[in-house]
Amino acid sequence: MPPTPTRPGSVRPAAVVNEDIRALWRDTRVRLSAEGRAALERLYEEWVAAVRAEVVKAA
Repeated sequence: MPPTPTRPGSVRPAAVVNEDIRALWRDTRVRLSAEGRAALERLYEEWVAAVRAEVVKAA
C-alpha cells in the first residue's frame, strides 16, 4: 500500500504511517518484492520524521 501523498513539508501523524507499515507488512512470512521493500523503507523514513515532529511539538 503506497503512502498517502502529502504536501511538501507536511508530516502525517506517526500512528497513520504506522498503520501503512502494518498494512504493507501484514504477513511477516511473505517476502516483500523489491517495490514493497522500497515502499517500506520510505514509510520507515516518514515514520521517523513523524515521531521527531511529534516530539518537537510536545516540547
